Amino acid sequence: MTGILAIDQGTTSSRAIIFDQELEPLTSGQNEFPQIYPRSGWVEHDPEAIWQTVMRSCRTALDQWGGSPVVIGITNQRETVIVWERQTGKPVYNAIVWQDRRTAETCDELREAGLESEITERTGLLLDPYFSASKLAWILRNVPNAGAEAACGNLLFGTVDSYLIWRLTGGQRHVTDVTNACRTMLVNLDTGQWDEDLLKQFDIPRIMLPDILECADEFGITDATIFGREIPILGVAGDQHAAAIGQACFEKGMLKSTYGTGCFALLNTGSERYTSRNRLLTTIAFRLRGQTHFALEGSIFVAGAVVQWMRDGLGLIENASETASLAAESDTEQQLYIVPAFTGLGAPYWDADCRGAVFGLTRNSGPKEFARAALESISYQTRDLIEAMKSDMPESDDIILRVDGGLANNDWAMQNLADQLGVPVDRPTVTETTARGAAYLAGLQSGLCAEPASFATSWRLERRFIPIIDDSVRNAGYAGWKDAVRRTLTQDRLPEVAGQHAIKESNCHG
Repeated sequence: MTGILAIDQGTTSSRAIIFDQELEPLTSGQNEFPQIYPRSGWVEHDPEAIWQTVMRSCRTALDQWGGSPVVIGITNQRETVIVWERQTGKPVYNAIVWQDRRTAETCDELREAGLESEITERTGLLLDPYFSASKLAWILRNVPNAGAEAACGNLLFGTVDSYLIWRLTGGQRHVTDVTNACRTMLVNLDTGQWDEDLLKQFDIPRIMLPDILECADEFGITDATIFGREIPILGVAGDQHAAAIGQACFEKGMLKSTYGTGCFALLNTGSERYTSRNRLLTTIAFRLRGQTHFALEGSIFVAGAVVQWMRDGLGLIENASETASLAAESDTEQQLYIVPAFTGLGAPYWDADCRGAVFGLTRNSGPKEFARAALESISYQTRDLIEAMKSDMPESDDIILRVDGGLANNDWAMQNLADQLGVPVDRPTVTETTARGAAYLAGLQSGLCAEPASFATSWRLERRFIPIIDDSVRNAGYAGWKDAVRRTLTQDRLPEVAGQHAIKESNCHG
């Protein structure tokens, strides 16, 4: 049987899934790795732990299957920065994770210097610590001799995909794909290549950067010692782009939202590059066969992580799945709001300095009410994104949302999402769409899988969640959310599109 190995390297764990030629999952392996928090707002990973968990996950999936994959596809956490020695492969510092906020002051200084508009025009991104450029610059400035060694060509930079490809190919290939590259804040969207002016601005040597390829391309061949034989790596995409591909969102106006540690919504805008008026990101959705599709993206830093916080931080639950039954049994008369700004708020606020807060506590607030507020916070944040997208691209007003990720399996959360958005929410039969997208890219390049239009017909609906509450009810809840956010922000960053009128209607007083 033909098998495609999809490596899905995420923020908290590494997974490997074997798909058949029809892109049905056969076997899988998954291993978590430690999160490192050196200081408040700092988040790091051990690159060796990433590599070892990827290898263990691949071996588990392969052992269960008993075969040998024909091709490999890779998808990964984006924006996370790794710098390693060209000769030895040894990282010079821990991976600085996309959630990390240590460069907030640097970004503020660049913003005060009037550079944000130029950066946004070139890259489609906002000047924020979320993206790779300021993290990479931090390593070059703060790790002894790193800047000089990089300038001499002795150090390499990569997002996680590049690092894995380099290791898998025995150091023979230093490449990335366009979706990962465009999230570094160093790529010009018009050319799809590294921007020399931005490299100079951040003092980053071009010699340490990987070559940029399409999403389905020749990324390299694995060293024979790793899997017992050489295997071509033929597909790569950042996790959110891979999820959009796995959801078959190939046409303009299609929208997906992935619920993992964070939440990321991508709206395909076709060949047209939209500039957001509501602090969303303009990004490359994918590039296939020389054709580039753009997207508007909204990034939520904390989605599923708020449930992890309830489990690991507060000890209110033992398993994430408990939140559905707890929320269903909660006291609906209580108006409890959790604003999970553990590392700041993402789109459309982009406030790196605010921190989480809880509003509306009463003597009767307990685990059930916390569970409901945690899940509702995900719906409210998604509505923030969708409202902004509708404003930026009015023709997207009549939408259906396709969802995936671990939290998509929570029926209560998905029904609440449909209720709060006021639109249908579709859950596919295969919710591992990120890995499926990576597998499809490798299959497409190898000829195992059909062209996008044909692949789209294979998408299957498992359940559609239809809104069942009145607009007045959902808008009242959203008004309280906006008021809670306003109280949490370090400055007035509430965008007009996100419902300023609703704030005035709120009766939530904290």
